[in-house]
Amino acid sequence: MRRDQEHALEVRLAVAAVGAVVLLVPFAVIAAMVVGDVDWLHAVDQDVSVSVHDVALGHPALVDFMAAWCLVFDPWVWRLGALALVIWLVRRGSRPLAWWVAITMAAGGLLGVLLKLLFERHRPSFLDPVAMAAGYSFPSGHALNNALGAAVFLMVLLPMTRHRPRLRLALLVAGIGIPFVTGVFRVGLGVHWVSDVLGGWIFGLAVVAATTTAFLARRRRRRRREALTDAMAR
Repeated sequence: MRRDQEHALEVRLAVAAVGAVVLLVPFAVIAAMVVGDVDWLHAVDQDVSVSVHDVALGHPALVDFMAAWCLVFDPWVWRLGALALVIWLVRRGSRPLAWWVAITMAAGGLLGVLLKLLFERHRPSFLDPVAMAAGYSFPSGHALNNALGAAVFLMVLLPMTRHRPRLRLALLVAGIGIPFVTGVFRVGLGVHWVSDVLGGWIFGLAVVAATTTAFLARRRRRRRREALTDAMAR
């Protein structure tokens, strides 16, 4: 049994490590294109932003809905939700997992702010904007923190729904749908470029993969120490 558990842990560790690398590569490519102001990426960002802005101007009710949605799924709402999750996990006796949630959310949020300051990309600008946002544009903080928060909640809650397929499906739909809609709405409000949102989604998932790798590696080392201690005790 212990050998099977060790093998499963090794597999999860490998998958998480590969996932982190696989996700960081496209983020680095997008970031490089943003810094280099690559013509085709700039053209795509401009064309999409102008098109959705024209739609938003003619549908004020849609703008209100998008603004309300983005307020409900603001990065700080995810952080408060993560805090509640941490408290719940601690009460269940899952302190290591609670630490992982707290570190992942804090690391993702801090890195997102630092990246904005590093790239200093300006937000879309319109003569008749439908919404305004402060700060720099890349990567999108809403997209990053929605992907980050949704992935954290899925990682914690999905294993608890193995025998509840409907709840599991609902969690998956929400975990994928909410970050996707939020990112689309940030572009719809004219406060982010498409590449900002893509970069935010990818980087948020990369942070989760990276902290998961560190968490699993630490757990593997702890199990090996425990196994060595048991062997010496015999």
